[in-house]
Parts: sequence; C-alpha cells; structure tokens
Amino acid sequence: MNNSKTKPTLKRNQKLDIDFKKIWEKVIKYIKTNILFFTFLLTSIISASLVRIFTLKAFDISPMLADTGFILIVGAIGYFIKPKHQFKYFFIWSIIITLCCFINSMYYSNFFSFVSFSLLKTSSQLTDVSDAVVQNVLEAKDFVFFYQIIAMICLNQYLKRKQYFKKVSKLENGKIRALNTMAVGIIVIGLFISTLTSTDISRLNKQWNRDYIVSKYGILVYQVNDLVATVQAKLNPLFGYDEAVKKFKEFYEEKEKEEVKENKYTNILKGKNIIMIHAESMQTFLLNTSFNGQDVVPNLKKLASEGMYFSNFYAQESVGTSSDSEFTNSSSLLPSSSGTVSISYFDREYTTTQKLLKQMNYYTFSMHGNNCSFWNRQALHKSLGYNYFYCYNKDFVIDDVVGLGLSDKSFFHQAIDKIKKVSEEHGNYFGNLIMLSNHTPFNNKGEAYSDFDVSYHYKDEVTNEEKIAPYMEGTKLGYYFKSAHYADEALGQFVQELEENGLLDNTVLVIYGDHDAKLKKSEYLRFYNYDYKTDSVLDKDDPDYHDIDYYEYEMNRKVPFIIWTNDEKLRKQIQGEQTKVMGMYDVQPTLGNMLGFKNPYALGHDIFSIDNNIVIFSTGNWITDKVYYNHSKGEFKLLDSNTAVNMDELKELDEYAEKVKSISDSIIIYDLIKRSKEDEVVIKENTYEK
Repeated sequence: MNNSKTKPTLKRNQKLDIDFKKIWEKVIKYIKTNILFFTFLLTSIISASLVRIFTLKAFDISPMLADTGFILIVGAIGYFIKPKHQFKYFFIWSIIITLCCFINSMYYSNFFSFVSFSLLKTSSQLTDVSDAVVQNVLEAKDFVFFYQIIAMICLNQYLKRKQYFKKVSKLENGKIRALNTMAVGIIVIGLFISTLTSTDISRLNKQWNRDYIVSKYGILVYQVNDLVATVQAKLNPLFGYDEAVKKFKEFYEEKEKEEVKENKYTNILKGKNIIMIHAESMQTFLLNTSFNGQDVVPNLKKLASEGMYFSNFYAQESVGTSSDSEFTNSSSLLPSSSGTVSISYFDREYTTTQKLLKQMNYYTFSMHGNNCSFWNRQALHKSLGYNYFYCYNKDFVIDDVVGLGLSDKSFFHQAIDKIKKVSEEHGNYFGNLIMLSNHTPFNNKGEAYSDFDVSYHYKDEVTNEEKIAPYMEGTKLGYYFKSAHYADEALGQFVQELEENGLLDNTVLVIYGDHDAKLKKSEYLRFYNYDYKTDSVLDKDDPDYHDIDYYEYEMNRKVPFIIWTNDEKLRKQIQGEQTKVMGMYDVQPTLGNMLGFKNPYALGHDIFSIDNNIVIFSTGNWITDKVYYNHSKGEFKLLDSNTAVNMDELKELDEYAEKVKSISDSIIIYDLIKRSKEDEVVIKENTYEK
C-alpha cells in the first residue's frame, strides 16, 4: 500500500524536472539564436537609462518600461528581415538611439532642457557658437553613449566569424519571432500605461514640460512624441483652429474685465526717446558682487541706484534664448513651446512696442554687432516693427572682435553717430541695442578683460604679508565675472558718450538682462564655499558649507531691469528699488503705461497696477512674491514665511499658468491676432443700422 502510494509522487516530480529542464534549454537556445537582438535591446535600455541619470539624476522603473516597450516593438520589426541582413537594421537603430541620447545629454548640460525636432531650423545658429558648444556643452560623459555603436560593430564581427547568421537562418521563423516579440512589447507598454494618471497623459499631449515627460515616459518615447508634436505643429494651422479661437476669445473677454487703474507713473515718460539696452547674459547677483573691493559691474550698479531698479525681475526665455527675450519684451507673449518664434513663427502678426510707438510717430531701430542673420534677426526685427536693423559688417566697421563679433566697446562707440543721425532726421525714436561681448563661452575672449582680478587678497595671520589665493581665477564663473566687467565698462563708456553728444537730454535708458549665463549649479560651489587657506572647496559636512538647492539656483537666474534718466527732476520721480516679482512679459505693459500706449493682447501686466503678479517660465514653473512653484514635481518653496500655504490657491495659479502658455502658443501658431483683426473688419463691414 505504501509503495503504491509513493510511486506516482516520484513520477510526477520526475516529470516536472524534465519539463523544467526542457524549458531552460529552450530559453538558452532562444538567447543563443537571438544574440544580436538581445544586445541591441540591452544596450538601448542602458543608454536610455543613462540619459535620465546624467540629466535628471533619476533612475525609475516607469520610464524604463516605456523605453523597453518601444525598443521591443522596434526590434520586433527586425525579425521580418533575413538574418544575414538584420545587423544593418539593428545597427541603424543603434546609431539613432546613440545620437538621440548623446545630443540630449549634451544639450541638457547647457540649456537644462531636452532637444526638440522643432529646433532643427535653429541648427544653423550652432556655426556661430561652435566654441560655446565645445567648451560649455560637451563633456566626457556624453561620449559614453557611443559604446553601443562600438559594441554592435564588435559583436557583428564576432558573429560573422562564428557563422552565426547561417546557423540562425536555418532555425529562425522570422514572422513568429516578430509577432512574439511585438506581443511582449505591447504587454510591457500595457504595464507602463497602467501606471499613468490623467495628468501624465495631459502633459504628454502638451509637450512643453519636457523634464516631466522624460522623467515619466523615458527619452525615446519623449523623442517620438516630440516628432509627432512637431509635425502636428505644422499641421495645426489647418486643424484645431476653432477650439483655439474659442479659448482665445474667452481669455481676452475675461481679461477686459480687469480694472486697469492709472497710477503715479502713467504717462510719466510720454514724449521721451527710448534707448533700450539688451544686456547679454547679465544676472542680478553681479550687482552685489565684488572682488578685493572692486565691483564686478560698477556702472550698472550706479545706474540701478540712480534709476528705477527692478531687483526681482526674471527673463522668460526658452530655447531661443536672446531672440526669445527680444520677442517677449516686445510683444508681452511667451516664447513658443515648439521651436522658436524667430525661426518658425516670425511671419505672424504681433502687437509690439515698436509698432505701437510707430503709431505715436516714433522712429524705431535696432543694432547688433553680430551677423545679421543670427537668430534670423533680419526677418524677426522687421516683423517686430523696426524701421531699420543695423548689424555687423553691413553697418559697422569690424575693427575689434571679442567673442562672437564686434566688441561692445567698439559697437557702442560706433552706435553714437548713428543715434545722433537718427535724432537729427526724426522726432522721437526708440532704439534697441543688443550687446554681445558677454556671450558664452566666457573663457574665449583673449586679453579683452584679463585685467579684472577675481583672486582673493588677504594678509597672512602670522607674517602679516599680503598674499593672493586663486579663488575664481581659471574657473568658468571667474571668466564670467571678467566678461561681465568688460561689458559693464563698455556700457559706462556708452552712457558717457551719449551725454557728451547731448543725446541724453530727452532720452530714457531702459536696460534689461536677456537671460542668465547658463552656467551649471556646480560652477557656484567654489564661489560660495571657498577656503582661501587651503585653496579648496569646503566639505559638505563643514558647518560653513553653503548648499545650493534647486530653488536657490533657479531664483539666482534673475536678471536686472533698470529705467534710468539723466533728467534730475524726472529721476527723483522714478528713483528707487522695486521688489515686486516681475517677468519679461511685464516690460511692455509697464513701459506702455509710462509712455502712453496699451497692447490689448498683452499677457503680462503693468507692474504698478497689479497686487499679486505671477511670472510663468517655459518649463511650466512659475513664481510670485510668495512662492516658487516647480510644475513638473508639483513642489514649491515658500518665499514669504509670514504667508500660510493655500493649496487651492496654488492649484488655481498652476492652472492659470497652463492657460496662459496655451493662449500664447495659440496666438503664435494660428496667427490669432491677425485673424482676430480680420474678423473684426468682416463684422464691421457686415453690420448696418436697421
């Protein structure tokens, strides 16, 4: 009885062992006959993961699932190709994935964002900033991604020697393997989709919060979605117009209800000439920085103390950097979420400061010491409403080159005669002078600014001897200080020459920083944590160590905005520091109130007519006087310790920020200002009294 009972149990166990062994053998055989595919799969997953680690400093399962699902489906198609030709297919995709990862890693290092296909039109700009790309963008880590191409080449040579492809061709049923692999890919994507929320899907559709999309969907899915979004952007003028118009009208109908009050600055600059100075890469913290008793930007600091100084002012540029700031400054719209206005959407109609002043009989002009075609400025400036654009060797003698073009000192000096001629031939005028010498890379300016000392001078405690520690010498941030000092000298000389030529009598200077220096957070560690005794950076455990968190870094990117006049009476009326948070899109409404014009399509506000302003950035982040909000993470930093956090208010402001970005994009993509005016004409022509 006992024997009869034990025998069946042994047979079942034995059968299980045999089945498991067969399954294992099949798995091993499957892997051995799919070496090329699995190598492609693993190297692609590793590369995609490294991008997130290098850029977002994150490693999560969710985006890995998304990338893996995409790679499996791409790889499955390779099985429809005969084994002897499969390498070509997988190798081409390896090159595509490698370049995708390499370019995004490199791009993020400088622009803190991921690459978009919509930027292809701007690739021509790289020829003018190639030094900046090499010195500021390329890092050793970026070249790691090329291991995938090398691995695939080496593997192919090895498999050829082993007659791998001939053996596989006898065993492989391509269609079955393709369908099975594709099924696995779909299952993996299904698992990934199950982790998504409605917010995740919404942000994928909107595309403009790239950090969030990559952190959630992975770099490969992001890039595919970006390609779709870029193609869709080109088709958008044909589709979705009705919905965009509806939201556009609703937004501005609501905005019209806002009560705009006159204030003590209304019309205060009416009839004044305006010389606007676009201060390249000039950040606000420079005004409070000095070395050994010498200010980095003494002239800018002096102008700020004498004029109206907005110390909490932020640029709102996107990938178009300087050109974005010019556009936002002029139109009170935000930069495009897809591509750049200067390249892709310059031919739209915008209600700009230049056009509104021309209606008031102002002559408008712009000047730049770089190539006329850089950022497509010849076309952009015409679209913004400038009467004339003075640029590079067309209008200037190239007698002194610093960095990308004519030095600021020579540029400003040559500009004097041109401004003088404009003032003699025209009544009021508005001119925008775009500085250049303080453009990255900051360590490639020769001897132009080498005399500014960014070392640390001190007395030896024992010998009482004067000693010098290197401090910021030889660092990127140190070179930035030197570059900014040179640009500031040029600015000081320009103001002096304006005065000597009588060009300040009825003129107001408006100075704005176009964007930050684009230096990484790590560049500031030595600046804040330098130990001159050891010529080293303090350890993180040191009680005097100053850590720079995400929010401090972001808020340190603010730039100066100054309104200055040589008129003593007027100066007393406007002089003082303004601490309200303010953005580039607030410049036009604020100056408009002072000069006597208004743009009905402005997204910003006259800073003196609003109590609680909000500045919205291209990333979707935003800032008020009370809080800095990180849209991608749903986190925030309270700036006013006396204010309680109201989550409903934060949600409402975040929704408002999304709405403003959406309206701005619709205006740009669908040319809604032009179409709105055309609709008004049609309505007027078809309206009659009964």
